[in-house]
Amino acid sequence: MTRPGGPDALGELDLAAEPIGPGQVRIRVTSATVNPVDAMIRARPRQDEADAVRVPGMEVAGVITEIGPAVDRPFTIGDAVMAIVVPSGEHGGYRADLVVPARSVARIPAGLSHAQAATVPMNGLTAQLALDTLALPAGATVAVTGAAGSVGGYFVQLAKLAGLVVVADATRQDETFVRDCGADEIVPRGDDFAAEVRRRHPGGVDGLLDAAALEAAALPAVKDGGTVVTVRGYRGDGTDRVRVVPIFVRDYVEASAELDRLAALAGDGRLTVRVAGRLPAARAADAHRSLERRGVRGRFVLRFD
Repeated sequence: MTRPGGPDALGELDLAAEPIGPGQVRIRVTSATVNPVDAMIRARPRQDEADAVRVPGMEVAGVITEIGPAVDRPFTIGDAVMAIVVPSGEHGGYRADLVVPARSVARIPAGLSHAQAATVPMNGLTAQLALDTLALPAGATVAVTGAAGSVGGYFVQLAKLAGLVVVADATRQDETFVRDCGADEIVPRGDDFAAEVRRRHPGGVDGLLDAAALEAAALPAVKDGGTVVTVRGYRGDGTDRVRVVPIFVRDYVEASAELDRLAALAGDGRLTVRVAGRLPAARAADAHRSLERRGVRGRFVLRFD
C-alpha cells in the first residue's frame, strides 16, 4: 500500500528486485500468510513517509532461487523453504521475490504443502519465544489465553512437549481442538478466565502466555512471583506481584535451530497447521477482510503463481 487504510488500501505494484547480500537467500514466494499484525501495518499512519510503499507480511513459503555469499546454512538452489520476515518499507512477505537472512529460513519437510508451511515460521517462533521466556521446569503449570489461535495452539503443543501442565481457555466450539493439542485443563474463554484458573489452582499457576491480550484481566491467574508473557507490548499493572514480559518475534528472526525444529515438528504432525483458505495474491484485500470474521480458525494464505 502507499497510504494507510482499510483492506482496500492494498493493491498490486511492480517493485524493483531486492539486492542480495552476504548471509542472505532469494526466495520465489509461492505462499504468504495473512496475520492480524499485517492489518496493523496496513492501517498504521506514517506521517513521515506519506506516499512511501509498505509491504506487509511476516511469514512465507517458496523456493530458493539465489544464494548470497557467506551463507552458513545447507541450502541449494531449488530448495522448498519457509521463512520469517520482518517487514520494513517495500520489504515484506507479500511479494513474489523476497530476500531474507538464510538463518530466517528452514526447509519444508516432506508431506507439508507450501500453504501449510507458510503458517509456521512467525506464529511458531512466537510460541517458542514465549515458552523460552517463561523458562518453566518440567512439571510446572502454565496457562494460556487465546489457545485456539495460531500462536496459542502452537504454544499448547510446545508446552506439552516440554513436560508442562497446560491450562488453556476455549469456547465450546474450540474445546475439542484445544484438548487435542494436549491441554490438560480447559477453562471458558472470556473475562472470567483468571477466576476460573484460580478456582482450579488456588495458589495460581506458575506462568502464563496471554495470546488473547486480556492484559490486566489475566494477571490474577498467576501466582506471586510468577511470569506473564504478553504479545502486544503490555507491560503490567504497575505492581511487581508478577513479572510481565512483552515479547517480540523479531528477537527470534534468525533463530535457525528453533525454526528447523518447528519445521520438523510440523512435518511430523506434532504441530497442527491450519489453513483457513487460499486466495490469489490479487485478492489480498479479501484476505484482510477475513481477519474481521468471527469464528475463523487457522490462517488465510495468499497464493503467488
